[in-house]
Amino acid sequence: MRLTKFTHACVRLEDGDRRLLIDPGVWTEAEAFDGVTDILITHEHDDHVDAERINELTASRQLQIFAPEPVRALLPTATVVGAGDEFKAAGFQVTAVGGQHAEIIDGLPGCTNLGYVVDGVYHPGDSYFVPETPVTTLLVPAAAPWAKHREAIEMTRAIAPRRAFPIHDRMLSTDIGFANFDAWMDFKSETAYARIALGESADLD
Repeated sequence: MRLTKFTHACVRLEDGDRRLLIDPGVWTEAEAFDGVTDILITHEHDDHVDAERINELTASRQLQIFAPEPVRALLPTATVVGAGDEFKAAGFQVTAVGGQHAEIIDGLPGCTNLGYVVDGVYHPGDSYFVPETPVTTLLVPAAAPWAKHREAIEMTRAIAPRRAFPIHDRMLSTDIGFANFDAWMDFKSETAYARIALGESADLD
């Protein structure tokens, strides 16, 4: 399986001719959609779902979209899934986990958020939820109004994946923010940690 990193929280998983896209938001590059047949959306915030572009694509090609119920207001063709659901997307085995967006303050944003474990690769969306489903590759959130280094490290330790890569990092500067987050994760996460450059891939064994 190959994992390709796109801007912010978007990644693409590939295995042969199977291509699955997760959380293509408004900052996602157009090439992320190349060859994709299925899309997973964690929640309705526009940094995770570019509704206008996805709706345009579904009008012109076959795309199967899986998302929590509130996303149907943005993507009418989406198949609704919930925490605990197991299903196939682009031929990959998927388990939906979690259920709630991480709190910023005072209960906000208070919206649904699903994480997805895809053949051992875990994309948590906007949460630090620790699933019971085994995880070999963790995509760990790096920067957000709700995010802390400590919680990212503790999540990684609790899950104990074979490897971890950062996502949700558009708000960091490339020269200072990336280096600071990476240094702490490398120092304290207790797993093999590395950054995937934008548009680059990692082969997962």
